[in-house]
Amino acid sequence: MSQVLPASIPAALFHERADAIAEAARELAQHGWTPATSSNFSMRVDADHAAITISGRDKGKLGRDDIMLVDMQGKAVGTESRPSAETELHTQVYRHWPDINVVLHTHSRTQSVASRLFAKDGAVKLEGWELQKAIRGHTTHESALDIPVFPNTQHMPELVAQVNAWIESGKPLHAYLINGHGIYTWGHDMAEARRHLEALEFLLCCELDLRRLNA
Repeated sequence: MSQVLPASIPAALFHERADAIAEAARELAQHGWTPATSSNFSMRVDADHAAITISGRDKGKLGRDDIMLVDMQGKAVGTESRPSAETELHTQVYRHWPDINVVLHTHSRTQSVASRLFAKDGAVKLEGWELQKAIRGHTTHESALDIPVFPNTQHMPELVAQVNAWIESGKPLHAYLINGHGIYTWGHDMAEARRHLEALEFLLCCELDLRRLNA
């Protein structure tokens, strides 16, 4: 379906965002992190809008026409296409952190298994790993990085509320897992968001390996 843009958004800007999302999605799909049309990706367009993947599309085959515009409440703008049911989780990040411009959500096997394994603890505590320095604000392995694991639910306001509660508690948040689901992370630009995602995938894999070796 065609995308009709507000007068305030140049077509070239929207197309740039759409192309960047589609390219990233295709590359992440090659890693096997977006099985069965799962996952969703977005980029901020301006203070009031974001570009996001249309629901149900094969993330390994995305093009410009598979990206749509939403407002910061997660509602479709200028199209009858349907965004992901989890769009509110993207716009929540953009509303809370105005300097964040990219949100990535994937469903790798590692992320999904880790979310189940650590759900009872409520978080994955990463400590002592050199690659923690890939996460913005972490400059040494001598730090702790908590990745919360929230219970899964099909009722998005409930999940949004869980994330809000973590943020409002004052604890740092760079990413989170959803039990039996996958990971959400973000960045100031696509390169930073990709770096966070790839680093966390590696670190979660290391934690799972340690659990197996120490079993």
